[in-house]
Amino acid sequence: MALLWLLSCLTLASAAHGCGIPAIHPIISGYTRIVNGEEAIPGSWPWQASLQEKSGWHFCGGSLVGEDWVVTAAHCGVTTSNVVVLGEHDRGSSTEQVQKLAVKKVFTHPKWNPQTIDYDIALIKLATPAKLSRTVSPVCLGETRDHFYSGELCVTTGWGKTRYNAFLTPNKLQQTALPLLSNLQCEEYWGNQITNQMICAGAAGSSSCMGDSGGPLVCPKNGAWYLVGIVSWGSSKCSTTIPAVYARVTEFHEWIALTMASN
Repeated sequence: MALLWLLSCLTLASAAHGCGIPAIHPIISGYTRIVNGEEAIPGSWPWQASLQEKSGWHFCGGSLVGEDWVVTAAHCGVTTSNVVVLGEHDRGSSTEQVQKLAVKKVFTHPKWNPQTIDYDIALIKLATPAKLSRTVSPVCLGETRDHFYSGELCVTTGWGKTRYNAFLTPNKLQQTALPLLSNLQCEEYWGNQITNQMICAGAAGSSSCMGDSGGPLVCPKNGAWYLVGIVSWGSSKCSTTIPAVYARVTEFHEWIALTMASN
């Protein structure tokens, strides 16, 4: 299988990390939506958040990065009237043990530019801490000094559309494996729209799509999963031959740390 190497390296995981190690092991068959993805093992991506209206309508994804904090995309436009849902797999189920948490405050990056979709990151401070469990735990954050290279296989997850013109989004959490691209490679598709605050992945038969926005792109490193990208923008038709663009988390590590420490 395409990602057996990825799973085997995660068996080296040590509980000392305290992040990025699912209690329920993910199984990834490789290039198999979120366009061209597959259903995830329930609970195997325990940092995955669903950002919802009070009505229960899912509009964006997010990633738990601490008991009190979720990271998402600035363009999701989260407000204190929204709800963060953790521990969810099947949004059509009423029997799952999910946590529905109120939003206390939203911190959008001060350089967020809606015209260029640059600095597309926001931090959500939860009104009450998440209760960590087998199905709810934080992902590790890519640090400024971390390097993730072109060709590395990473995974993105979400409840986004499985085709761009689909009327409904899937109830069950989807996953897909994607190779990273260098920004130079990505510029071959997107030209000067690509900035240092962005990282690209895909163009290999699968893609994130509408509804996945704000959700995670995670890569394995030292036996744990690290948040490397935040689903940001891409092809309007969710093309699987054009890379999707993610906010580059390593560029925001200092801002994330300072915001969390001072709030």
